[in-house]
Amino acid sequence: MPRVYFNEDKCKGCGLCRDACPKKIIVISDKLNAKGYHPATVSKEDMKECIGCASCGRMCPDVVITVEK
Repeated sequence: MPRVYFNEDKCKGCGLCRDACPKKIIVISDKLNAKGYHPATVSKEDMKECIGCASCGRMCPDVVITVEK
């Protein structure tokens, strides 16, 4: 099963990854990271829907996303 990892401390919550995800499983968190941004995340339940396409990682301008297939 593919997994998506976010370096939440570096994420600026721009939403480009969320928009790029074909399964629409990425959300912007309600909590703040160390820099004061709301980072992108995927719930454990929604992670099951990930297809490992890595569209999110390719769109991230800050390279905070890792996709394992």
